[in-house]
Amino acid sequence: MASSGFNRILADRENDQHADNIHGVSPVDKALVMEKVPIFSRNDIDIGMKLGSGKFGNVYVARERRSHFVFALKVLHKKQLIKHGVEHQLRREIEIQSHLRHVNILRLFNYFWDEKCVYLMLEMAPGGELYKMLTEKTRFSEARSAWYMRQMVLAIQYCHKKHVIHRDIKPENILIGLNDTLKIADFGWSVHAPNSRRDTFCGTLDYLPPEMVGAQKHDFGVDIWGLGVLAYEFLVGSPPFEDESKKATYQKIKNVDVKFPSFLSRQAISLIRGMLVKDPSKRMSLDDILRHPWIRQQCEHPEAKKRCLERYGGHPDIGDEAKPTAAKKLKI
Repeated sequence: MASSGFNRILADRENDQHADNIHGVSPVDKALVMEKVPIFSRNDIDIGMKLGSGKFGNVYVARERRSHFVFALKVLHKKQLIKHGVEHQLRREIEIQSHLRHVNILRLFNYFWDEKCVYLMLEMAPGGELYKMLTEKTRFSEARSAWYMRQMVLAIQYCHKKHVIHRDIKPENILIGLNDTLKIADFGWSVHAPNSRRDTFCGTLDYLPPEMVGAQKHDFGVDIWGLGVLAYEFLVGSPPFEDESKKATYQKIKNVDVKFPSFLSRQAISLIRGMLVKDPSKRMSLDDILRHPWIRQQCEHPEAKKRCLERYGGHPDIGDEAKPTAAKKLKI
């Protein structure tokens, strides 16, 4: 979605010194740093149909009344945030996502709050949730999987350059934009880590790397592991370490016990094995993943090249600077 129009709105509102009084200070308000009054309020926005729901609230199609700028509005209920003790996690997520600018990362334009809710103003992703698509298709072709993997690697590469570790790469956290463009949409477990090593246990069980399962310090290598699990799930339809019990899953992860179906190509298996390595220092680098024959050859496949031409009008070799296609304005 093009954001220049939205940036103009923000500038106009700052010049107008538009503000609403905030009544009461909750733990969420404190976490959101209240010395700066929000630029927007609920009265500035028309809310349309519901796009989805989650643990803390709902997501709607919304439109800014002055400019008619259309975006997705995530409405989070303060009571739920406080109940689960995630106020500071939300602040970190907002701080990180609002500073990221990449075609494969969902844009967080701004946020505001009132007595009951926190509102996140997000880029639209008209293709919906990747997890739903994967569930419907059961698994993806190798060409589609490579096309998707390349986008995710570029997004994570950008994050790492900004010293951000995502720590929760999975289909449920990815949305689909125009022309099959993937968007990382959830940064709830991400962290800005200039010093690299962390020791917080977080993420989703099926995607946890051995160092987290073993309660060891971790670094950017956790995202390489997560990409390996993601590639496997794209191609097979389920995570490689999934089992009936948590204990069994933990054991499989510790032993890197991966079973590859016979329908997978040798090159696909080679790539996944290169990422799912117990020792983080021996996992493939992001550059090596992009150079891997499976990625390069599958992205030359007619199915993948067609998507690339639709999205960029050019060759798959496009990096951080690639600009997202402007989203169509949706009617509310």
